[in-house]
Amino acid sequence: MYKKLLLIVNLILFLGYGVYAIMHKEKTLKDGQLVLFKLAPVDPRSLMQGDYMTLNYELSELETKNRIGLVDVSLDSNNVATSLGKKSAKSIIIKYHSLGYSRIQFGAESYFFQEGTVGKYENAKYGGLRIDESGNSVLIGLFDEKRNLIQ
Repeated sequence: MYKKLLLIVNLILFLGYGVYAIMHKEKTLKDGQLVLFKLAPVDPRSLMQGDYMTLNYELSELETKNRIGLVDVSLDSNNVATSLGKKSAKSIIIKYHSLGYSRIQFGAESYFFQEGTVGKYENAKYGGLRIDESGNSVLIGLFDEKRNLIQ
């Protein structure tokens, strides 16, 4: 009886955390500020994983000793990220994970797309992230050179 109760409690906690995480991401998608990060050249497609693109941001180099932290991102008038670690008149904070070697990740370094549609993403110039007030980010898509969402 005790084992069944423990199993049920753990299952409820596990499902509750999953629902909370989904609701939090949905809130970020709805209310988060859109910030565009310029993409740096990278192999556009992973052959081993199918229709999948690894994203490399130009602004992913930061001298830090912390494995996880927050960093200020300066924005231009079009909400394009221009620099890291410098507070400006128009800036936002974002959470990062350090990879060592002065490289950081924002948690949105891969983009999956429908099979057979690789052509329209090959010329992507920006990765669009919605960022909430706590610095959490969600990748919403890739953008072209005119800052239009590629659909």
